Amino acid sequence: MADVAGRYSLIARAIHWLTALLVLTMVPAGLTMIRIGSGPLQNQLFDFHRSVGVILMILTVIRLAYRLTHKPASLPDDIPAWQQFAAKATHMFLYGFLLVNPFLGWVATSAYGAKISVFGLFTMPAIVAKDRALSEQLFTVHEVLGLLFTAAVLMHLGAALYHGIIRRDGVLSRML
Repeated sequence: MADVAGRYSLIARAIHWLTALLVLTMVPAGLTMIRIGSGPLQNQLFDFHRSVGVILMILTVIRLAYRLTHKPASLPDDIPAWQQFAAKATHMFLYGFLLVNPFLGWVATSAYGAKISVFGLFTMPAIVAKDRALSEQLFTVHEVLGLLFTAAVLMHLGAALYHGIIRRDGVLSRML
């Protein structure tokens, strides 16, 4: 294995892995909640999904602010330019998604007329008037973006494993 040059700081790694944990719980909750019948379990999944979405949105703002002041090391020079581009594009999409889609869910939930209680600690204010037609459209976009996000997360995971298991170039080790 290559030397772990440019290892991410403990703060960057903690934010990354907390984000990963939240995403790995929120996505299945989101997929399940829209496929089961209404009732207490569905309500709990909606509350959990919304709460995690708000936390992820806040955590992403913190992460981006931190990243602006703590630039990560470049990828190894022997990684082809197209892979470096793909890595940057995927990261940009992931960060953008973690800001935009939770916000979109907040707007859609407001338009639906539901409240967003974040783990029972506080309630997010409604940011648009109740409009069920708008809510349905926004939730459709939210779901499609969620599926694209899931694909991007799988690409990110696959690339990390490729660097850790096949290339053994230290790229994965920087985040471990």
